Amino acid sequence: MASLEELRQRLSEIDRELIDLIAARQRIVSEVGAHKIENAVPTRDYEREREVLKGARERARELGLDADVAEQVMQILIRTSLTQQERTRVAAGTSGAGKRVLVIGGAGKMGAWFAEFLASQGYGIELADPHASELPYPRLEDWRDSALDHEIIVVATPIKTAADVLTELAERRPRGLVMDIGSLKTPLRSALKRLAEAGCRVTSIHPMFGPDTQLLSGRHVIFVDLGVPEATSSARELFASTMAEQIEMSLEDHDRLIAFVLGLSHALNLTFFTALASSGELVPRLQRLSSTTFDAQLRVASLVARDNPHLYYDIQTLNEYGGDALDALTGAAARVRQLVENRDEAGFVELMEAGRRYMESRR
Repeated sequence: MASLEELRQRLSEIDRELIDLIAARQRIVSEVGAHKIENAVPTRDYEREREVLKGARERARELGLDADVAEQVMQILIRTSLTQQERTRVAAGTSGAGKRVLVIGGAGKMGAWFAEFLASQGYGIELADPHASELPYPRLEDWRDSALDHEIIVVATPIKTAADVLTELAERRPRGLVMDIGSLKTPLRSALKRLAEAGCRVTSIHPMFGPDTQLLSGRHVIFVDLGVPEATSSARELFASTMAEQIEMSLEDHDRLIAFVLGLSHALNLTFFTALASSGELVPRLQRLSSTTFDAQLRVASLVARDNPHLYYDIQTLNEYGGDALDALTGAAARVRQLVENRDEAGFVELMEAGRRYMESRR
């Protein structure tokens, strides 16, 4: 029998071969991406993905390997391939060649994401932010010092600041496209209206993803038209070469739905980790006894706990419709408690059945 060191050496050789094969696969992916661009073929082919995953599972079974492991590996490779192809397609568009963008709040996480995203399309980027940025772009400490002669102005400041920035922009009437990327729109209603009335090319968008996002397939970008359809069309064109799903809605509908999509989910996780913290039980001890459901909820709650508390506070307090979601949450919790205290098994079962029917309707 081979020694442990010899076995480890053989594993290391196989690991190197795996990396070499992944690199070879990515080189072919680059050729596939170029072919798709040249022949106007969509980046994502779901049927092809299903074939690849099915083939991986079948081959794994033939070799006595866990089919789920094989599928997970292939999913990672597919996602990596799609990310590379999407970036290539975005760069190939070069719609921003010779044009300039000012990102107000560009040192923030989402401001930086937009700076990098638009730079990949060939735009020249300028940041305006009192805080230093690691990005290699020129920076103004105060956006008011800018001539505002850019083709695009992105307002990526905190929500409370954005209203003031948009109001001042309305007074200066820049010629370029002006768009905010705030998570809420009703607090900006008055300022956005002033921009539109001033004749500015203004629109409002909400990227429904975080600053760590690399692949936009399966992600959503919401576009709120403010009565300037040409501006909204220009904003949508910025994402045309990506696989993001574009959704248009009114300003009022946006915040009413966001109250549940963001407000409710945030409040649920705030309540979850606050209840755990108040219990006096240490998380490592709970994890030793944890279930699949607990682990999944803990992962989500951990992400929320590490996020920007000021942004979460604004989403809860500045949304005119936020109270509806919180009422729904507290009402549902009271209903569950009532069923438990009354030992109402039939009602409890019906509650879960109703939830199952609602969740299945999402399909």
